[in-house]
Amino acid sequence: MDTGSNTATRTEHFGTLGDGTPVDRWTLERGGTRVRVLTYGAVVQSVEVPDRDGVRAGVALGLPDLASYQQYTGPYFGALVGRYANRIGGAEFVLDGRTHHVTRNEGRNHVHGGAVGFDKRVWGAHEITDGVELSLVAADGEEGFPGRLELSVAYTLDEDGALRIAYRATTDAPTVVNLTNHTYWNLAGADSGSALGQRLRIAAGRITPADAESLPTGEFLPVEGTRFDFREARPVSKEYDHNFVLDEGVTGPVAELYDDVSGRVLTVTTTEPGMQLYTADHFDGRPFGPCAGIALETQHFPDSPNRPEFPSTVLRPGGEYVSTTVYGFSAR
Repeated sequence: MDTGSNTATRTEHFGTLGDGTPVDRWTLERGGTRVRVLTYGAVVQSVEVPDRDGVRAGVALGLPDLASYQQYTGPYFGALVGRYANRIGGAEFVLDGRTHHVTRNEGRNHVHGGAVGFDKRVWGAHEITDGVELSLVAADGEEGFPGRLELSVAYTLDEDGALRIAYRATTDAPTVVNLTNHTYWNLAGADSGSALGQRLRIAAGRITPADAESLPTGEFLPVEGTRFDFREARPVSKEYDHNFVLDEGVTGPVAELYDDVSGRVLTVTTTEPGMQLYTADHFDGRPFGPCAGIALETQHFPDSPNRPEFPSTVLRPGGEYVSTTVYGFSAR
């Protein structure tokens, strides 16, 4: 079928789960960008882009085979995480007067969709213009969340080679939804070691400070005069796992990461109100070293179902969850 696409796509068998379910890999290529996406976890396995000399290399941390993705689940390499990305405090929330208890998988709290979140599911897939669309149905009560959720994510390449990730979801009962992509970026190359020192700019004048359990306190902390002030580009250091409140009204990229050795530039444009900066300090032996990649997770805020002062993540029947993030690539 002719989709009218300017992105070259192909699909191949990637592996088989223990229950016999096949997993495919889709390759998208346009201009200098090549992206590989798995039907397992809707994982972005690799992103290859050129440096200032035109030499293409992988800049997203990925694993070589299906067994590795099943072994190294905690880092969520390149996965789509949900139904609720980030944390829900106490693994419970009240919606319309009813308390819902969701899976505890980080101490007493819920994180990234639970024990078998969307990152561990096999998605349906079909070709669309300029890419691939993956789809999934999450049952009512799955991981404790109410409502049957029908969702899709489209991975496409724009004319300039940018990776566009567009999410949609509907529900048959009131629920909460917060989806993100958990790719780790290293613009020097996925196998180059630590990504620390690459220069980052974030259009965010505030963060939501967190407690010892990485749950937001409910405050909004101005970044001025703190280590969280990335309003002007500066090198990334270690020990970041924080939600940045993106400035409203920004028409262009809300973040830019730059590697001065390769000249590669990553920009992030999103419809989301927040972005989690995570420097992966505890990667040692899983299977990359500490700080081997920098995650820039566009999202609603952590624990929003328990924080009425935060933007709402409630989705109701008749409504539609719609979210788009674009990762752009260039070199200078």
